[in-house]
Parts: sequence; C-alpha cells; structure tokens
Amino acid sequence: MRKWRKSNRSGGNGGQCVEMCADEGLFLVRDSKMGDESPVVKLGRSDFTALLDSLKLAAICRSGLP
Repeated sequence: MRKWRKSNRSGGNGGQCVEMCADEGLFLVRDSKMGDESPVVKLGRSDFTALLDSLKLAAICRSGLP
C-alpha cells in the first residue's frame, strides 16, 4: 500500500493540493481532491527535481522577490 503525503500547508479545506509518494525509485504525484480516483503522474528522480525547481521559481516570481 502506498503512503501518500500532502503538504502541511494545504490545510483541511480540500483546496488546490497534490499528494506525492515514492515507490520503487519513482516519485508519484496525484490530485489530493480525487484521492484514489486521481490519475497518477510517475516521475524519475531528475524529472521530479526539475518539477520542484520549476515550482520554486514560479513561487519566487509570484512573490516579487529578486
């Protein structure tokens, strides 16, 4: 059984959030609102790292920080 993790920043209101878990060398990502019915995106380590880097950059750009 997979152990899905959700950000502690997501709150309990079921808002816009994703869950992830690591499984057999892959990182799996899904929509937390859909739970087990959600499609799952499977990413290797380098792709998952690139996704996180892109999300961090987008957050910095939105915040207006240099």
